[in-house]
Amino acid sequence: MHLQFAALAIALLSTVAARAQAPDAKAILEGARMSASLTQLDDGLSGFLKKDGRSIPVTLFLKGKDIQFQFEETKGKPQIYHLRLNDNSFDLFEIVDGKTIRFPDAKLVQPIAGTDVTYEDLALRFFYWPNPKFEQEETINGEPCYKLRLDKPKDSAGRYVAVYIWVHKKYGAFMQIQGYDKNGGLIKEFQVQKVMQVTDKIWTLEKMQIATHDPATGRRLSITNLMFEKPRQIKPRGLR
Repeated sequence: MHLQFAALAIALLSTVAARAQAPDAKAILEGARMSASLTQLDDGLSGFLKKDGRSIPVTLFLKGKDIQFQFEETKGKPQIYHLRLNDNSFDLFEIVDGKTIRFPDAKLVQPIAGTDVTYEDLALRFFYWPNPKFEQEETINGEPCYKLRLDKPKDSAGRYVAVYIWVHKKYGAFMQIQGYDKNGGLIKEFQVQKVMQVTDKIWTLEKMQIATHDPATGRRLSITNLMFEKPRQIKPRGLR
């Protein structure tokens, strides 16, 4: 009996020690958010969404919880959007002829220009969900990563209910994201294929593949590639 009690006590102490040494999920997510949003830079990211032979120019400005993005489905006619994020809500606007127009929450989950990328995806809304949880350490494409889980706040908009994010242990940039529906079905998978260094301490996305999945079967339905160039001096338009 004493031996059994001792073994149980050792097991409990080992579990407590392992939990005490678990990485800080909030700090990891904050670092990944900084890499994704370029909060220490004045430059925008410009690049392309590519699907089925189409190439759609896109420009992204992310400053903490103020986000602006624009894309050109029709050449010479950029569509400009501004997203203001709060802890459990968001305000989404379209800028048309210099005027700021609010549009329905449902717009957040609509595909952009027929691609696999939604407004929710491009804004990385889930990066601002509270209470991330550290799951474990895993290897993604041969790179050591922290795996985090985020659960959508109650009454928050968007299609994803749970999101897993893999963050590179050394560089702090996210390497993979998977979004799931309320039934636990995989909806979307983001796989970073290349990152770029923009400052001595900040790495950010250069090339990523976004795949839409059938949540019932897990089968991949379609793919869009998102590619960004080295940051350069571009100023956002309209609402700031």
